Parts: sequence; structure tokens; C-alpha cells
Amino acid sequence: KNPADTYNEDTNIYSYVKNKLQEGPLSCVLVDEAQFLTYAQVRDLARVADQLDIPVLAYGLRTDFKGNLFPGSQYLLAWSEELVEIKTICSCGRKATMNARMNHAGGMVIAGDQVEIGGNDRYESMCRKCFMVKASQVENMQMELIDA
Repeated sequence: KNPADTYNEDTNIYSYVKNKLQEGPLSCVLVDEAQFLTYAQVRDLARVADQLDIPVLAYGLRTDFKGNLFPGSQYLLAWSEELVEIKTICSCGRKATMNARMNHAGGMVIAGDQVEIGGNDRYESMCRKCFMVKASQVENMQMELIDA
């Protein structure tokens, strides 16, 4: 068992991996929360795979709770040679492709910062259809409050 190493937006992943090779060979590089990678870090991972010949596996969300691509996901989609989707199922039985943020009362949130620290228990995987229906319900409620 090897402990996980952490990274932030300033980490040069290529240099980091190259330095880790001083300690011994690496079988692969696993990246979790890959949606938070920067463009430079995605390029670093491509260099790790191409120049150091180390397989790279990156796991992360494609889109945020508003349905927008995370920057790291955008660059991974553009630069990855192979994509494997890990499927989840919506409560209706369809393939879940969206990540809905829920408030403490269980209602869907459609506005706010892209990243919310903590609160991982407040996300629900949904198919696009259910996501759109619930988002429309929230928007309609907000419009009713404005009109009142």
C-alpha cells in the first residue's frame, strides 16, 4: 500500500512524477478528482504517458451541478487517447449523466459557485431528462416568487 500524494493547481505533475522515479519504478499514475486539473497538468500527464511511458488513469466528474464542463475535464476530453465512462444510474432507471446539487431540504440548487468544499453528500446523479425537469421546477418557483 502506497499513500496518496496530493496536488494543487501549482503542482508540476511531470516534474513530480519524474522525481518520484528516483525512488523506484512506477507502474502507473492514478489521479482522482481530475476535474480540478489545470490545462498544464493535463499536458503534464500526457508527457508522463508519452515520454516516461507510464500509464495514467484519471478519474473525475465531467460536468458540474449546472451541466458545465469542469476545466480539467474539458482538457482531459481533448487530450486523452482513451476514455472509459463509469456509468451510474438515475433514480428513474436511465443512465445518469448529470450531477445535481441538492440543498439541505432535498431541493435542487441551480445557482452558486462551481466548487463547494465539502458537502459531497449533497450531490445526486441524474439523467439529463430528470435534471432538466427538476431544474425547470426550481426556475418556475423562483419566477413565481419574483412575480408575487
